[in-house]
Amino acid sequence: MRAINTAIIVPCYNEAERLDITAFQQFITKHPDYMLCFVNDGSTDNTLDVLEQIKSAEPTQVKVIDLVVNGGKAQAVRAGAMAIHSETQIPNIGFIDADLSTDFEDFKRLVFSLTFHDNLEMVYGSRNSGQESNIERNPLRKLFSNVVKAIIYFILGLPIDDTQCGAKVFSREIIPTAFGTQFLTKWLFDVEIFIRMKRHYGKNRIMDHLFEQPLQRWVHVDDSKLGVKDAVKIPYMLFSIWFSYNVSRQVI
Repeated sequence: MRAINTAIIVPCYNEAERLDITAFQQFITKHPDYMLCFVNDGSTDNTLDVLEQIKSAEPTQVKVIDLVVNGGKAQAVRAGAMAIHSETQIPNIGFIDADLSTDFEDFKRLVFSLTFHDNLEMVYGSRNSGQESNIERNPLRKLFSNVVKAIIYFILGLPIDDTQCGAKVFSREIIPTAFGTQFLTKWLFDVEIFIRMKRHYGKNRIMDHLFEQPLQRWVHVDDSKLGVKDAVKIPYMLFSIWFSYNVSRQVI
């Protein structure tokens, strides 16, 4: 049996109708060097039953974490990352969205880049670059994303094109830095990860340890868990992140 070298965290909240059971089961059956770690984030539908069904295909390669109370994507991903880090010696730990808007082939390319370059600690997908990419995005969503992107660039001060892509992979060594403490927000934790890593490595060295990789395919799937009311709060939440990390320095 081949040793597992990569764990993929999949946060799930009321995903019973959207989870592609066949896609997940086929992937894990064909890739004995991968683990899937599903985190049921307090779902009120039968998501947990569906996850157990997926696990039945390869029980040793599928982990299901059941959070009783819904805490948001940030908490779900953090719970998965810390569990894998503490319970296994898997060298690469990443996450993707449950709707597979980023497919497994693109994720495998992220893992390849991370393992091929010894200096890298994090590789993250980008939906905004790559001449040959096949990206489908809603125009209004794209406009709003560009506004948010400008605010994030101001906060980070780093040449990062797409912080919010839901496909990222980390070396296990950097997991305590990226996920060791609770996140301030439920949805913008990606920004907090970059801030934490910038603080860890310093502004002059951080980009030596990160790599932004264009995705070949990304498709926005309807029925996003981020509603309109949540979206209008994003500028305020970003300001809160900036203030907490840079002015009050509440987060260590």
